Amino acid sequence: MKKQNIFLKNKKFTVYLILAFGIILTAVFAPQIATHDPGEAILTEALQAPGDGHLFGTDKLGRDLFSRVIYGTRASLLATFALVGSIFLIGSVIGILAGYFGGWLDAVIMRIADMMVAFPGMVLALAVAGILGPSITNAVIAVGLVSWPKYARMARSLVLKIKYEDYVAAAKVTGSKTRHILARYMIPSVLPTLVITASTDIGGMMLELAGLSFLGFGARPPIPEWGLMLSEGRSYMQNAPWVMIFPGLAILLVVVVFNLLGDSLRDVLDPKEEG
Repeated sequence: MKKQNIFLKNKKFTVYLILAFGIILTAVFAPQIATHDPGEAILTEALQAPGDGHLFGTDKLGRDLFSRVIYGTRASLLATFALVGSIFLIGSVIGILAGYFGGWLDAVIMRIADMMVAFPGMVLALAVAGILGPSITNAVIAVGLVSWPKYARMARSLVLKIKYEDYVAAAKVTGSKTRHILARYMIPSVLPTLVITASTDIGGMMLELAGLSFLGFGARPPIPEWGLMLSEGRSYMQNAPWVMIFPGLAILLVVVVFNLLGDSLRDVLDPKEEG
């Protein structure tokens, strides 16, 4: 009943959650939704305009654009969720440990985080991706290396707020082990804020990965990834604009939905925002 009340009281959150779930289902059931093989190239049908045979038209190799956009949902979401999940986990753990134990561990972690923040994020990600080589996995690693300090610094600051509270001191006095204090007090205190941050970062991280693919540092052909599809279609923007329009609209739709979902999730998890 409680869960039902949450959904009923937060109608915007429910709507955006349904839309996000629909996008995820599109990625899961891409083979059933797609009308053609996304990798099948028919050169005689290259750059056909949207019509009955090809709902979104075809690209320069005659591949069905609708099917590639649908399969692109799987590639883009998988990479984005892997990126957000990894930086959320790594940054949160590092930040909690730095804030709770302090001392030299805190100093070392925060100096590394400050050093990473000092560089422009996208520029550093491009440099790392260039060193590792172009692939969707390396793009995730590159963006992840420059994004984890945000979560580490946030988790550390939240831990420092409650580290010296009376109930934490009482737990130490009564002989509670460190792992119990971390699991019982620290993690539950920082988790809501970090979850909200992660949900609002999904759209931004997707744009960064698509940007790397667009510049040639991310997904490689013939993977149907939206950033790569934009890069492949930019040469035909004037005589075949649909090659760029539909992947661009897909990125826009997914980014807007997950950004709105993150904003509405803040209203659900943060009583101050809800008030």
